[in-house]
Amino acid sequence: MPPNAIANASRAVSEVCLSCQTDSKIANVSLYTGLAEVTRVFEPKLKKGDNKVIVSGLPDVLVPDSLRVEGRGQCTIYEVSLSDIPSSGPMTTSDRLEDLIKQKIRLEKALMRCHKAIAAVQSFQNSIAVRHVKADELANLQRGIDAAAEEWDLKQLDLEEQITEVTRDIEQEQVALGEVKVDNKLRKRVYITLVADKECDVEIVLKYAVSSATWDPTYAIYVKMDTKEKAVKLIYKAAISQNTGESWNDIPLTLETVTPTTGLNIPELQPWTLSMYKPMYGKYLRKSAAASSLNTFGGHSMRKESAASSDSESDGGPPRGGGRLHSSRPPNIKARGLTVTSKGDINATFSVPGLMTIPSDGASHTVTIMEVYLDAAMSWVTVPKKSPKAHLTAKIKNDSEYTLLRGIASIYVNGSFISRSDIPTVSPQESFDCPLGIDPAVRITYHPRSKKVTQPSFTRRNSTYLFSQRISISNTKATPISYLKVREQVPVSEDSNITVNLTSPGLVLPQANKKGVIIVPEPVKISSQVVARWEGADEPEMDPGQVGKDGKFNWVCSLQAQGKLVLLLSWEVVCPPGTNIEGLDA
Repeated sequence: MPPNAIANASRAVSEVCLSCQTDSKIANVSLYTGLAEVTRVFEPKLKKGDNKVIVSGLPDVLVPDSLRVEGRGQCTIYEVSLSDIPSSGPMTTSDRLEDLIKQKIRLEKALMRCHKAIAAVQSFQNSIAVRHVKADELANLQRGIDAAAEEWDLKQLDLEEQITEVTRDIEQEQVALGEVKVDNKLRKRVYITLVADKECDVEIVLKYAVSSATWDPTYAIYVKMDTKEKAVKLIYKAAISQNTGESWNDIPLTLETVTPTTGLNIPELQPWTLSMYKPMYGKYLRKSAAASSLNTFGGHSMRKESAASSDSESDGGPPRGGGRLHSSRPPNIKARGLTVTSKGDINATFSVPGLMTIPSDGASHTVTIMEVYLDAAMSWVTVPKKSPKAHLTAKIKNDSEYTLLRGIASIYVNGSFISRSDIPTVSPQESFDCPLGIDPAVRITYHPRSKKVTQPSFTRRNSTYLFSQRISISNTKATPISYLKVREQVPVSEDSNITVNLTSPGLVLPQANKKGVIIVPEPVKISSQVVARWEGADEPEMDPGQVGKDGKFNWVCSLQAQGKLVLLLSWEVVCPPGTNIEGLDA
């Protein structure tokens, strides 16, 4: 063995034991969906030479590969390893508990003897005969029996009270013993080997990821119907919960919208070949075993539960949230042959102002991220054939600089709670539809359908069914309605002998022009307030050849305040006489 190796082996190692709960502070928590990155700062004092810093009380849900060690001071990190603290069960007994149990047993036996003595007195009294006792001795004998019985009765009451008190003491001691147990959620321990140039104070920063922590976006959307500009107030909230075992007390909190990921390599296309199928008879295909490979990182096999450390702050600045120990800036701690696991795809989006306290209770704690006012276009949609109700929808434009993540929103219209709805992921400058429930101020009447049958004659060979449907709409609001869509349909024939003609509104199906291109007709103007069009004709990705084939269309209406209008739908069905048509009166 080389002389310098022998000298290193003979050097004494100084141990520094630290507890996460008492010897550190949380400098920052970056919270993702289902994951959190915790930054802890320790300020131990090292001796010259080899030092082993033992940090206990780390969460059991710590992700081993995420552990990193950084810091400042005149020393070098030689090794970082992670292990479990053996768990021990709760105490089940104690000297006091054993004494109390023995005392209860003695009292119970004394009570049994007392019961026997009382029974003996009663038995003696019952056995006395007149021929055995003289008349002048009877009074003294009875007084003696009563005194003996009273003495044992008092002793019985005293013993019962003592047993009750001891039983209560035993239960309290058992409860106390049940609460004295090891916290099985904080069973991780980190060993950090450092070599210090001299006795010095250092700053060690532990960064690690933990599961059992998450945040979910929630929203409160307030809509005012009596205003045109910025009619929507959106309150963006975060519901935070964690059950990691460690309490986050007075911490800076950052909410992340992107979860760290691995395996971001571009996938490769594998060869795709074709060949003639050759059946195999009397032979079996055997699968060869795949050779196992050893995963190595940086040319070195990783020990189980080991983590790397390095200096990731090349700018020389202090770790986020860490304190300064020296008047002049000390050098960054160097790492020997170790690698730091990178954060992956990390984009800090929201920094919660002030300090937060999130206990490890798994409960939801809500914090407001922002409050913005947004523009919205209101629209009403009704399908009176199915339900004479007008559904109110707001098309809200996210003109803020924040991305709205998918979440649940509580909807309020004019201060009244309407419903809860899902909000999709919305990037800045994108729009989304927000259902606002039923608007009772829009009243719709779906009148009974009229039907008229025309039989064949000298000039008409077929039977004709004429249908007419009226729909009355009233706007009882004090504000106008600029966009109300009324959805309707006419039947579609599946038989060549049955013909359906839409007579009102006068919509025609798309036709191909001279070049063979199918052209969708323009909407039909019914009045200054109403236009009619086929369902889907206004959609940018519609198929012109399919427009109107399902018989569905809609009216787009506008109503003044306190305004009314009547829509008329009529169509005819032509078929050979005597034809039994299924679905005619649906």
